[in-house]
Amino acid sequence: MTINQIIKRTFERLKNEDKQMTPDFYAEAFCKEAKAAGIIVEDCNQVDKFTKKLDKSFQEELKQYRVKTLNELITFFIARLNRSNPAESNAQNAALNSLLKRVLQTISSLHNAQLSTLCTKSIKDLELVSEAAQINKIKEEWIHFLTIYDDSFLDRLKPYGKVNKHDIKTTIENLDFSQKDHSKADLSEFESLALLFIASFAPSIATSMNDELARISDEIRANPQSLSSETMMQSIKNAIKLRVSLDKAHIKKMLLALDTVLEKLSTQVITLIEKTDHSGKEIAKIKQNLERLELEHSDDFKSAHKKLYTIASSLEEETQLLGGELKEHSIVISEMEKKIKSLEKELTIAKKASREDALTKLYNKRALDEFLELREGEFKRHKKPYSVVFFDIDHFKKVNDTYGHDAGDVVLKGFAKIFKEIARNVDTVGRYGGEEFLAILSETDHEGAKVFAEKVRKKLEVSRFIHAGNKLQVTISGGISFRENYPSVNAMLKAADENLYKAKNGGRNQIIAA
Repeated sequence: MTINQIIKRTFERLKNEDKQMTPDFYAEAFCKEAKAAGIIVEDCNQVDKFTKKLDKSFQEELKQYRVKTLNELITFFIARLNRSNPAESNAQNAALNSLLKRVLQTISSLHNAQLSTLCTKSIKDLELVSEAAQINKIKEEWIHFLTIYDDSFLDRLKPYGKVNKHDIKTTIENLDFSQKDHSKADLSEFESLALLFIASFAPSIATSMNDELARISDEIRANPQSLSSETMMQSIKNAIKLRVSLDKAHIKKMLLALDTVLEKLSTQVITLIEKTDHSGKEIAKIKQNLERLELEHSDDFKSAHKKLYTIASSLEEETQLLGGELKEHSIVISEMEKKIKSLEKELTIAKKASREDALTKLYNKRALDEFLELREGEFKRHKKPYSVVFFDIDHFKKVNDTYGHDAGDVVLKGFAKIFKEIARNVDTVGRYGGEEFLAILSETDHEGAKVFAEKVRKKLEVSRFIHAGNKLQVTISGGISFRENYPSVNAMLKAADENLYKAKNGGRNQIIAA
């Protein structure tokens, strides 16, 4: 293939990729076509030539910033030179000393796998430090870890020997597990307790059981010994609170319905029936029974009692037989039933809308938070891994400013469709806010999350959205975090958001995972 043919294919590539004819875009496209044709062009290898002459630490740093052109290489060195000032170096040294002191204090008092993870992360972050503020940020992560660290798990070892929280090695060596024999009798005891807890979950007044109560009951029934875990005990406490709230809600609903009926009766019953001589005695008996009726000392029940007694007194004076007007009122009742069904349908739609983003039809932030709680429960009880990915559309404001907000809506809806198509049935994807989206990937390790995120990024990169005759082409940046690497959900989300920030600052249209 000749140089002229490569130049021709370069022009075609720029046209297909909808890129302007700038020197940087032309040089990049030309080098790609030359490489594809197997032709070595010296100008295309200048970055590699200069990079090989640098120290290995610089080479590694250049890889992280994905430097491809001479312009990007020069920009990198300018930024490197700007960071080299004595005042900043002194501040860095002071911050480093403070950080290392905090690390040593923490290591001297903790023995935890999460600690190793945090150490590894801090070492990586220190390699990228360019200013004192970044070191202080790492220090804050260590302070946060030490603040939330909970060593109460060691209390579980107390039945088996003396526990020294400052000397885990000696504690483990002196444990005697023969002191506790989990025999069949113990298992039987767990099973009895399981049945007792399950029975206590059923609402005593409400007739239906909440899905969360049913789920916990199934877990206890399948594994009675899970009652010994603190996580399950906390779930049981929450379940009992939920059961009580269901009963209260049901009572409130019943009282509200009763109050409505009483209001209707007090104004309509007397007009619906005709007076008779023989029914007055029966109504008098009802009145006497109501006088003798004793209810609990509740304001709501007292109010109901008073209204019933007032109605009985009115019926005693105005007793009537049900007449033909009942047929007319049956029509009203029928219409009310239709209206109730319509309202129930609207309520179902409203509930769905409360968890759905109106524009993209994906889950909204409220729903995503609920799914995060579910995944976190599975992680704590069954160690089921999961990952999260934050996505943010690059230069989205520019789309709105250039083509209008309607064009921005087209891009958001188009991306939402791509997002949903790539996600698996077990994954949860939604709009977190603005142009930011979140994916919750069930039973997915770090590599699986990277594969998913790259699929989304590449699919969007080659997609085009049409608005008012304009072809809109956007890219996306992403940040990944894996739950097992962090002490809490908030720490995991914060890490994913920071990785997204790194992807944005590092040139956009890329995925960063730590």
